[in-house]
Amino acid sequence: MPFFPFPRLAIAGLSGGGGKTLVSLALAVTARRAGLAVRTFKKGPDYIDAAWLAWASGHPTRNLDSWLMGFPKAVESFARTACAEGLNVIEGNRGLYDGVDARGTHSTAALAKALDAPVILVVDATKATRTVAASVLGCQKLDAEVKIAGVVLNRAGGARHQALIREAVEADCGIPVLGAIPKLAGENLLPERHLGLVTPAEHQNAGLENRLLELVAPHLDVEGLLEISANAGGLAASEARRRQDRQRYLIGYLKDSVFTFYYPENLEALEAAGANLLPIDSLRATELPAGIDALYIGGGFPETHAQTLSGNRSLLQSLKQRATAGLPVYAECGGLMLLSRAMHIDGRTYPMAGVLPCEVELCPRPQGHGYVELHIERENPFFSTGLSIKGHEFHYSRIVNADSMPRPVCSVSRGTGCGGGDAIVSGNVWASYTHIHALATPEWAAGLMAAARRHASILV
Repeated sequence: MPFFPFPRLAIAGLSGGGGKTLVSLALAVTARRAGLAVRTFKKGPDYIDAAWLAWASGHPTRNLDSWLMGFPKAVESFARTACAEGLNVIEGNRGLYDGVDARGTHSTAALAKALDAPVILVVDATKATRTVAASVLGCQKLDAEVKIAGVVLNRAGGARHQALIREAVEADCGIPVLGAIPKLAGENLLPERHLGLVTPAEHQNAGLENRLLELVAPHLDVEGLLEISANAGGLAASEARRRQDRQRYLIGYLKDSVFTFYYPENLEALEAAGANLLPIDSLRATELPAGIDALYIGGGFPETHAQTLSGNRSLLQSLKQRATAGLPVYAECGGLMLLSRAMHIDGRTYPMAGVLPCEVELCPRPQGHGYVELHIERENPFFSTGLSIKGHEFHYSRIVNADSMPRPVCSVSRGTGCGGGDAIVSGNVWASYTHIHALATPEWAAGLMAAARRHASILV
């Protein structure tokens, strides 16, 4: 198996909200503007940070989630899609050692070790000097196998403040400070809302790239960061390619500023299994395309576009008619909301497609957030009974006003789901709050394609 250099950095922090995304975006944009090949990766199941990283690099971002897919598949995904030369940026999540348990299992640190990636620690320097060095030293001592190669200060004060921290870190920790982003440098650059950052599809990001280059990049030692990435060492990479079916089937998927939560690997898995993919704009299309063999509706923020979606009655009626006629539909989270009878938001009701005999209500607090484990207990069009599935959920909505609801297909041993289980199946429609990654659940693409083939054969 050949080895490739894969210049790479893992951008980590002491906690969430410390500046990892800001540094990752600025570094990716700067490297791309300098003419380097850039690829980006996000640790964990996050869609929104991944979308911003894709915006910065100009290429799809891969999610590396060892809890979902295991370390070997995460490393394989990285090696299959990383650039052999240039720069590969891996943005961590939460704090460096934060994982699914007290031992930090499946943390950013564990992923960095699996990828043999140097770690750049982004530290909020607000109202601290040598204590920053103590925090960094603690991270070094906790696991000596984690290669912490440098520090970037965020929300740093003036020149004296920066000099004190730099001297302390370099003396006590033996690693360089590779940047000091001043306070307010990232103010309003990346606005947030209930599930994190606003998505790139909804953000008025004209000029954002230049602002990152003006406000953030000059405060990074880009040359030093690139040098560390270039010295990361090689990784093995398979040159094998997945075989494709000869027979192709047309799979539509809603793709617009509402429905943006799609892993690149999921779409690629469908293509590898024999799909031709057709994006459909839920805000502008007046009906589903006549020739599709199945429909995939990912997650997103239908609640922020509820009035427009509800007003597109022709598309919603088309969706209900086609689903009732047997079109296979696989819907996750936001897709479930679209298929419901109505969404209730801040005292207002917005009629939806009415494919499912229930409504959804947007709540002020999360109704499900984190990893999910499902067990398929009832027959359905997509998965075999007895199968266990790992996924994740993050939703502020919940099901209300349900009548004649079919019993959920899955039991939930971890997570919330729809409440009392997950996955509502009606005919050839699957709707759940769980997001699935194709590398973690290869049965997903095979199941959706099998449903498409059955539907196509009926229509012949």
